[in-house]
Amino acid sequence: NELEVDRYQTYNLTNVVGPNILIAGYNDTMLKVGHPWGWEIYGGIRSGLGDRSTLGGFDGVRLQRVVSPGVAIPQDLQGFYPQQMLIIGGAFNLLQGFMVNEEFAEFQQAEIAGPQAEVKVAQKRQDLYLAGAVQYWDWQVAVKQADVVRRALAVAEERYRMVEGRSKAGAVAPIDVVEAKEEVQRRREAAIAAQRKVEYEQYKLALFLWEDGDPVTPRPEWAPEFHGEMPLPSEEDVAAFKVEATEDRPEVRDLYIEAKLNNIELKLAKNKLLPKLTISGGPVTGGIYFFGGFAYHMNALFSMPLYNRAARGKVLHAEAEQTRLAYKQAYTERQVQIDVDNWLSAQVRARDRVKAATEALRLAKTLEEGERARFNMGATSVLFVNLRERTVVEAAYELYRAQADYVVSRGGMLWARGALSKAVPDNILAKYGDQLHAAGSSGRKLPGRD
Repeated sequence: NELEVDRYQTYNLTNVVGPNILIAGYNDTMLKVGHPWGWEIYGGIRSGLGDRSTLGGFDGVRLQRVVSPGVAIPQDLQGFYPQQMLIIGGAFNLLQGFMVNEEFAEFQQAEIAGPQAEVKVAQKRQDLYLAGAVQYWDWQVAVKQADVVRRALAVAEERYRMVEGRSKAGAVAPIDVVEAKEEVQRRREAAIAAQRKVEYEQYKLALFLWEDGDPVTPRPEWAPEFHGEMPLPSEEDVAAFKVEATEDRPEVRDLYIEAKLNNIELKLAKNKLLPKLTISGGPVTGGIYFFGGFAYHMNALFSMPLYNRAARGKVLHAEAEQTRLAYKQAYTERQVQIDVDNWLSAQVRARDRVKAATEALRLAKTLEEGERARFNMGATSVLFVNLRERTVVEAAYELYRAQADYVVSRGGMLWARGALSKAVPDNILAKYGDQLHAAGSSGRKLPGRD
């Protein structure tokens, strides 16, 4: 809606009849429709307004109407009363701004904002899933290691009572009692530290476990058992994983979107190099036409900068950005393929570590049992039994760590492929406390989530 009111002052030298002051104007109510290709049309109603002399042709000097009043009566497209008319018009660009213009470029960039936001969410999702998986198995290792330390403490306490009784009977030296008691204190301190480690890891894990808007603190019995090894992917699978990574990883998809945005800027910058030719038409504006008659206008505006440094600079900048994105895209695609190889290597080495740690634990337990048998026969001391048991605890530590690294490496392969960037349906996620999806070390179904 546009309103214009004009006041005209005339003098007797040029206007011997009629009023010296005329007030006229109009109110345009129209609908403008633009198109991304750079043209617009409009249509509406123009309503004239003004004083008595303007609207009715009344001569304020002689106090009578004149034959030819000083008001324009539209001869075509007249509206509901003489001072009202229908208006139509429009404008379009033929060179600069045709099909490529700033408004259309902003519109295209706004359309890309949605997919760009989805990529950002996908990137945050995959990083969150991987961080949650790593923390989950760090907590599992802490729980298993604490369980080993507590069992070792119970064995040391039982041996201390046995050695103390044999010492009172004179079967062993008092120094062995001190050695057994010192080992109890050492393992008690280790058990306290292991419990603190469990609490620390479970608090960190609680940040990833939410229910009803509050973090959930996991219970130790929720810690899963190691489910064994899985077959390694074949060479064909690895090649397919690399292709999947270059298509699904958010890092690569984000570069595609950046390239689209830069292409829009490049097209707009090149379009600015063209001369401007605008064709427009419609009713003229200005209150004077209510006195001199309604009129229409047809315009052709041609302009061309002599140097156009700004447009050339934008073109060079957009082309340089396009080259940079091409190199970055090639680098990122290679990087995600290397991520697949890296996590495959981690999976292979973790599998080998699990085998080696399992054998090391078996041999350590064999030595432990043999050393205990020798101690019961009086052929060795408490010190060597304690050393054997410490070796078993360390071997168990290494086994649990290797098992966790193996499972995390499988999750890392999902991350490298881009599978973790996709939303996981809620119906395939086990719920906390679900009896069907959690098992304790004894195999019984326990509250928790695997």
